[in-house]
Amino acid sequence: MSHTRHSVTAAGARARHLKLCEVLEELGMSRAAFYRMRARGKAPRCIKLPNGQLRFRRVDLDAWLESWTEDLTC
Repeated sequence: MSHTRHSVTAAGARARHLKLCEVLEELGMSRAAFYRMRARGKAPRCIKLPNGQLRFRRVDLDAWLESWTEDLTC
C-alpha cells in the first residue's frame, strides 16, 4: 500500500514541474528571450535535468513573478 501512496506522491510532485515550453507560453516569451534573461541571471529558478532539459517548480515560478510585481499605487 505504501508503494501506491509513494507513486501518487511522486506523480503529484512531477505535476508541479513545468516544462520550458509551458513557462514560455505562460509568460508570452520567446525561447531566445528567455535564454538571454537566463544568461543575465534574471530568469526564474529552474532544475536542469541530466539530459539538459529544464523544469520549473510552480512555486519558484510564482515567487519569481511576484518579485517583479510593482506597487503602482500613487
